[in-house]
Amino acid sequence: MARRLRFQFPGAIYHLINRGNYRRDLFATPGAAKSFESTLGEACQRFDWVVHAFAAMRNHFHLAVTTRSPNLSDGMHWLQTTFALRFNRFRRESGHLFQGRYQSPLIENAAALGRVVDYIHLNPVEAGLCPAAQPAQFPWGSLSRFVHGPRPPWLSAGEWLAALPLRDSPDGWSKYVSRLQDIARNPDATQMAEFENIARGRPVGTHAWQQALAREYEHLALEQDVSAAEILPLKQSRWTAALEDALLHHRISPAAIVEARLIPHWKAEVAVRVRRASGAPWRWIAAQLCVPQPASLRAAASWLGRR
Repeated sequence: MARRLRFQFPGAIYHLINRGNYRRDLFATPGAAKSFESTLGEACQRFDWVVHAFAAMRNHFHLAVTTRSPNLSDGMHWLQTTFALRFNRFRRESGHLFQGRYQSPLIENAAALGRVVDYIHLNPVEAGLCPAAQPAQFPWGSLSRFVHGPRPPWLSAGEWLAALPLRDSPDGWSKYVSRLQDIARNPDATQMAEFENIARGRPVGTHAWQQALAREYEHLALEQDVSAAEILPLKQSRWTAALEDALLHHRISPAAIVEARLIPHWKAEVAVRVRRASGAPWRWIAAQLCVPQPASLRAAASWLGRR
């Protein structure tokens, strides 16, 4: 059976994640982490990639990458296969190293990229691999390379650092580390919500961009050319847009949704409108309209259609 395609285009920015098979440790030793970093550098040279951030955690990796050509699948196949061969050869082992298909959510622009980079750089802190006061202490990530060096030629702060705005200088990196320390100590609600979305593998960008992305690739969703994990966030963006339009059309406020305990006439009308516009599943629509039983909402909508 043919592998499903991924979103690929020149200049695409991705957050790439994969884990060890059965969550086994991949980078528990300095040698393994160093080998992965070296293999990543070779992949960048072969496929003309730019890495904005990386972290080789114990049992998974994070990468923020721009592909100048639409070659993500080829590059990731080479990177993971080559590293797995080297890993197994050194340990005289065989078998799958990674748990399955990697995640590759898209990133909109430099501002969105900066939020993903923050998430990657704080991942070792969250995992307890380095203290919050010293996030650059983690040796197998890009922050250490940016702050302490040496910085490989394929690693670039590029536009995301300037978007903060900070300079690519010792003073700029000192300010960036202080910023990460502040986030680690006291993240605000917006940052926590953003990091939660990033952790779930969702596309990172503005709401309008996500809606446009969903529309642009809707045909891929219908043809199932994209894996379910990758297309779901785009589908949800389309469902959300349809729901917002329906609520605006019926002049319904978010408070009214919560206050209405039963299924008033307008909830059935909104449900029908969302379903027709986006094909959202009844379970999702019911959850958004605070209806505990999707079957009840579907029955109400069906009754409405027979009137």
